Amino acid sequence: MRRQRTQRWVVGGSAIVASVVVFLVPFAFILLQSAKTAPDANQLGFTWPTEWVIWHNFTTVLQTNNSMLLRAFLNSSLLTVTSVAIMVVFAAMVGYVLQRKRNRLNPIINFFVLAGLIVPPAVVPTIWLLQRVGLFKTMPGMILVEATFGLSFCILLFRAFVSTIPKELDEAAILDGAGPIRLFFSVVMPLLRPVIVTVIVVQSVAVFNDFTGPLYFLPGDENSTVQLTLYNFQSTAVNQYNLLFMDILLITIPPLVLFIFFNRQIVAGMTSGAVKG
Repeated sequence: MRRQRTQRWVVGGSAIVASVVVFLVPFAFILLQSAKTAPDANQLGFTWPTEWVIWHNFTTVLQTNNSMLLRAFLNSSLLTVTSVAIMVVFAAMVGYVLQRKRNRLNPIINFFVLAGLIVPPAVVPTIWLLQRVGLFKTMPGMILVEATFGLSFCILLFRAFVSTIPKELDEAAILDGAGPIRLFFSVVMPLLRPVIVTVIVVQSVAVFNDFTGPLYFLPGDENSTVQLTLYNFQSTAVNQYNLLFMDILLITIPPLVLFIFFNRQIVAGMTSGAVKG
């Protein structure tokens, strides 16, 4: 018994040390570099700054390229909120139908849902399609791309969670005169709150941190997202590592805050449908 307890302490302590090394050490490195002067930061050393200029770097990053970072935050916020809202609504509907309505089309639909997770995005065909429908280099087109890329993962989560909801609730609502729309939005949707929180947090971080999507499908300074602002401080001629790391620090804070406040809800939503269904 004592030996098992000792082994648990060793495993737990090792996990904590590994977490500190993997997550906290890189964050501390970013924080230190963002507080240094340009010559000091160019050394890329894990040392204390010889001169703390964190506020100067902060204001410089915000003012660079006509306050491009502020505009990028607005673009990323609009992209994240709209695309995640589309994912939640459509994935919840599809997951509910796939779990409750069994028919011959289910295997085919499940195949395409899994294919959305396995098959990598095709950049050139997607650009061609967006150009044909007039949505290339536009925010609505980028919103549809992000929603499409994340839909398969969300459908699987919602489908697993719906399996934990008793069918008797659906039958009782139908007997009370509820139609399909009212049944879903008034009875089923409120019960999906744990997985909705999970989808919102996970997909918000994924969309907010997406670099390749806006790079390919949303070019242009006026459409720049937060990840693309990293190009402002790195080029073939000059590397402003202090400003680059300050930019990284600023765009890391929103996803970090989300995970800190909603980590328990994320785990609950991920594991709710793991036993049943």
